[in-house]
Amino acid sequence: MRYTILKSAGIALIFGLCTISCNDFLDEKPTSDIFSDAYFSDASHLEAYANNLYVDFLPSHTSSADYGLHGKDKDTDNQAARGANNRYTLDRWMVSQQNTSDGYYFDNIRKCNYFFEQVLPKYEAGAIGGNKADIEQYIGEIYFLRAHEYFKRLQLMGDFPIVTAVLPDQEDALIRASKRAPRNEVARFIISDLDNAIDLMKPTSQIGRKTRLSRDVALLLKSRVALYEGSWLKYFANTPFVPNGPGWPGKTKDYNANYEYPTGSVEAESLYFLKIAMEAAKEVAEVYKNSLTANTGVVPQDAAEQENPFMAMFYGTDLSKYKEVLLWREYSQALGVCHNVNEMVNKSNYGVGVTRGLVEGFLMANGMPIYAAGSGYNGDLTIADVRKDRDSRLSLFLKEPGQKNILVKNSAGTQAVPVEPMPDILSGVDNGCYSTGYALRKGGSFDQIHCMQGKGFTGCPIFRAAEALLNYMEASYEVNGTVDANAAEYWKILRKRARVDTDFEKTIALTDMQKEKDNDWGAYSANVLVNPTLFNIRRERRSELMAEGLRDMDLHRWRAMDQMITTPYHIEGINFWGSDMHDDPAYKNPKTGESLLIWGADNKTSNVSSPELSNYLRPYEKTNASTVFDGYRWKMAHYLSPLSIYHFDYTTKSGNIEDSPLYQNPYWPTVPNEVAMQ
Repeated sequence: MRYTILKSAGIALIFGLCTISCNDFLDEKPTSDIFSDAYFSDASHLEAYANNLYVDFLPSHTSSADYGLHGKDKDTDNQAARGANNRYTLDRWMVSQQNTSDGYYFDNIRKCNYFFEQVLPKYEAGAIGGNKADIEQYIGEIYFLRAHEYFKRLQLMGDFPIVTAVLPDQEDALIRASKRAPRNEVARFIISDLDNAIDLMKPTSQIGRKTRLSRDVALLLKSRVALYEGSWLKYFANTPFVPNGPGWPGKTKDYNANYEYPTGSVEAESLYFLKIAMEAAKEVAEVYKNSLTANTGVVPQDAAEQENPFMAMFYGTDLSKYKEVLLWREYSQALGVCHNVNEMVNKSNYGVGVTRGLVEGFLMANGMPIYAAGSGYNGDLTIADVRKDRDSRLSLFLKEPGQKNILVKNSAGTQAVPVEPMPDILSGVDNGCYSTGYALRKGGSFDQIHCMQGKGFTGCPIFRAAEALLNYMEASYEVNGTVDANAAEYWKILRKRARVDTDFEKTIALTDMQKEKDNDWGAYSANVLVNPTLFNIRRERRSELMAEGLRDMDLHRWRAMDQMITTPYHIEGINFWGSDMHDDPAYKNPKTGESLLIWGADNKTSNVSSPELSNYLRPYEKTNASTVFDGYRWKMAHYLSPLSIYHFDYTTKSGNIEDSPLYQNPYWPTVPNEVAMQ
């Protein structure tokens, strides 16, 4: 039964499956046309169907020319791509007329529903051949995958239709199924699916190489979902973004007009989810708290040096040996399932730079914020200074000019950059531009063989047990207002592994929120600074999960962008003008010695931000043609995506949008090509 996620790319051919179309569920060809009635009669059929869904459903490195999973925090306060996202403008994110990828789609959900429609009756009748534990494992996997897919929809759209059946190709039935369930009911449905997965799937210890889903992964996702919804309901209470909040658009539809929370109030509903998050997170944390991957605190710079297991956990070819890794994706050159992450680590992270805000948010190794008296902060005149005596999660993964990127040579790795150069901030291409001047080596192997173009095969961790410790810490504090004994234990475990002084109370006492707010959007919730204890719990999460694709989720559930409605935020990088970096030979013509730097807001050829704006590099403020030249801005509507007009038109017979069972998300218009109202 062994299966590795890497095989999903070829599984359709191996098992004779067809690819299911990726259209909206309202106009998709029925999936039943694809499989014969004899299918799903054996455990191997269930396995093959599940295998075919893994890659499309779960996050991982892809074959695209990018930084893979480690570049997914771009468009937050952690990482910045070369171009700014329109959601940080006041006038460029608009409602679409077309059936765009706006989050309102059902193709993957429908694949799961078809599986259940075909399999569950046979399972209950005992009509599926094979080992019962295996059969239940594969059924549990589909429950997990449907939950994971619904969680994506919850984050993008909030209220969402709960569809559990394969719908007939009948207009009335499809329109009825378009009714949007209140967001907390969607979250409850997700958790119900995860509970089914937990009951059916095997624990991680029985999965072997851990390239299949397991009970522990389902528990971890359950804690993530519950923490997300509990946080959202708390921080968006008394707004249109929660059911029955003032102006909630769901109230305009008969089917939601009389909705009441199962727990009686939004406050009670928030606590309901937060307590679920605590319970699920603790169950995982207690199993793995003493088995987190060891960290030597050293970036190896010689092939003879000991490998740092903590770093290798993100770039090894076999991640099954790391108990902390609950699920990972395996890659193979032989099967043609590869990625470009190692090439991008050797270069510029494909134009996704780390921000000054993230870098300055990391503590010193002594547990002090960098601004605290006696912290020993070495300043930022060089990247070497920035890394010195810091939390090892920064010093290990932040690249420094002069470091060796390659320790094991292989001539096949033609895209390798053996020694890290000064950051190329002038390049006009993603594959060369260090957008902020800072770049990471997270996920990068020191073996040159992985730097063949498009042929890297290092593994990708998808779920790590460390997140469970973080989820418990935050959920318990949100519920109780204190750091309980379990949270304190988990916090010290994480800091010890990061080689940071474990006295978190010292850190809290030294935290100045007026300074932290300039670097970390998580300092805010609803435009109000949170207290230092909660902030440091959030800081720990930011540091531990850096460049793992979870930052955007966290910022949304914390309601951490309101402050930008009135106060622009400027994305910054290295201290370029306040140091000697701007005078480095890397930025001069090698023949004439003349500077290659051009600046000036009105100069279309500018390649660097002006020193008059800031000593720190501002990647989006080189010219005033930039859509965010004056800084990032925000609108409340931007916490959720708008529904395109296509969906309204498709779900009404009269042609009148008001007759559709759908309703638009808060502050978005039902007119195409218009921006949010606020």
